[in-house]
Amino acid sequence: MTKAEILAQLEKELAPLNQMMGQAADTIVNENVSNYPIFVVHKQEMNMGIPLVSHEEENISWSVNASTLEEFVTKKIISMDKIDDFKNVFKPIENDLCLFVLSELGATFIFFARK
Repeated sequence: MTKAEILAQLEKELAPLNQMMGQAADTIVNENVSNYPIFVVHKQEMNMGIPLVSHEEENISWSVNASTLEEFVTKKIISMDKIDDFKNVFKPIENDLCLFVLSELGATFIFFARK
């Protein structure tokens, strides 16, 4: 599959979860956990963030965990010297959700519009 095909499939499959992820992002910010919620989207076992959706339980291809910029820094996925760069490209949660997608193409950050 090409990157475009994977992203199209991902967007279609995650569309029903958009509102739930939006509420989770709002909670992360409103509870002062972080101003930078990140949703880890994956197909394998993942020891990061808080599981929100399991692909096995929901019968979809992807699982979703809620995480934060701070956890990404703690686990050295984002290095200390890249924090400002990340904050500069991070989009407001009122409009977009930040996803860290782990697929056969590797790991990448993407932003999905909130519906």
